[in-house]
Amino acid sequence: MFSVDKWKNGGKWTNWAGNMISFPGEMSLPRSIEEVAAIVKQAREKKKTIRVTGAAHSFSAVAMPEHIALSLHEMRGLIHIDKEKQEATLSAGTYLYEIGPLLANHGFALINMGDIQEQTIAGAISTGTHGTGVTLGSLSSTVMRWGFVDGTGEYREHSRGEDALSEALHVSLGMLGVLVQVTVKVIPLYSLHYVGTREALSEGLTTFAEDIRRHRHVEWFYFPGSELIQVKRMNAVAPVYQSEWSKRVETLKLQIVENGGFFAVSELCKWKPSLSGAISKLSAASVVEGEKIGISYEIYPSPRSVKFQESEYAIPLAQFEACMEEIHATFISGAFNVHFPLECRTTAGEAGYLSPSQGAESAFIAFHMYKGMPEEPYFKWVHTLMKKYNGRPHWGKQHHLTAEYVHELYPNVAEFLAVRTQYDPDNVFLTNYLKRLFLC
Repeated sequence: MFSVDKWKNGGKWTNWAGNMISFPGEMSLPRSIEEVAAIVKQAREKKKTIRVTGAAHSFSAVAMPEHIALSLHEMRGLIHIDKEKQEATLSAGTYLYEIGPLLANHGFALINMGDIQEQTIAGAISTGTHGTGVTLGSLSSTVMRWGFVDGTGEYREHSRGEDALSEALHVSLGMLGVLVQVTVKVIPLYSLHYVGTREALSEGLTTFAEDIRRHRHVEWFYFPGSELIQVKRMNAVAPVYQSEWSKRVETLKLQIVENGGFFAVSELCKWKPSLSGAISKLSAASVVEGEKIGISYEIYPSPRSVKFQESEYAIPLAQFEACMEEIHATFISGAFNVHFPLECRTTAGEAGYLSPSQGAESAFIAFHMYKGMPEEPYFKWVHTLMKKYNGRPHWGKQHHLTAEYVHELYPNVAEFLAVRTQYDPDNVFLTNYLKRLFLC
């Protein structure tokens, strides 16, 4: 979680996973749009770059600052809610875990969420963060209007339409400016009926295509080398509040079993990697089945205290089963020592020049490696495999992209860069990392 106490000029900046570290010369905590504009203008004059660091939950260097680190931690909260249009305007520094209660006070909720809620709304939108549901897009797809300070220090507002700026802002990686407020589509408050089961992988692959159409949300956890998977299914129901007692019991279970217990076996695997396969199968066999109902923002997320590295790719939905069969065969062969489960989700296709699910329904597969265990050989294999399936990586996760490959994967990169140049002519928001990703 973000700490103001650590926010000091010249101090160490690191992301949540600890794999990205920098020492920016300046760190800024603006409290208003005017202050953000002034910081941008000064950076432009000094020819320095700015990165808005969000909650530092990205595993890639997308939020890593070089010269100036800017946090919107002091710019949070609900600005306005339009009940007739069902739209909510939020300060861009608002953390996802704050949004649910804020909207619920007015009888509304986000359309979808992921299973991590530590990010800021700006960071989640800028990187294309998503949940699961084949009829549902990413958080970026819910944006109706963006308010941002561009590279010249000018504040601009833009409503979504069929235009180049909308397509560029959809997933922008912060390259067009500092997103300071955002208006998102919301829906009336609802609960989720959650059912978690342990099932055979073979059966899951057979029924997957039908299953994802039958339920609002379907999420898999595949345990490397195991013939068992955990399946989480969720469907919307009328608002039902969990009792405080049941919430405390659920939190305790997650902290002790899913985090505390998993931390212990992860340390064991780090000490002796050859145990990973056995631990993975044991974890699969130990999956706790259950059912619960609660307000959506209480059911979507899960606490993640066991640290890891992550790489995630979107592939065409129709190729999911074939891809999973190949992944399973690789783990059966014993090629890698991995005990962390793979997380499998789906999303609707959407627009946006840099959206990983651009133009087609997609399956997202997330690969994890426990922090302290060597992830590079594993992730290198992941990248090679995903290239075979035309996989596009999540921008906030580790990947092996080059500028040449980005241009191959995204046919509208040239259009995006033209818009970027228009709104950031002096490259205030273009770090060396982003240059390597986009400039051939």
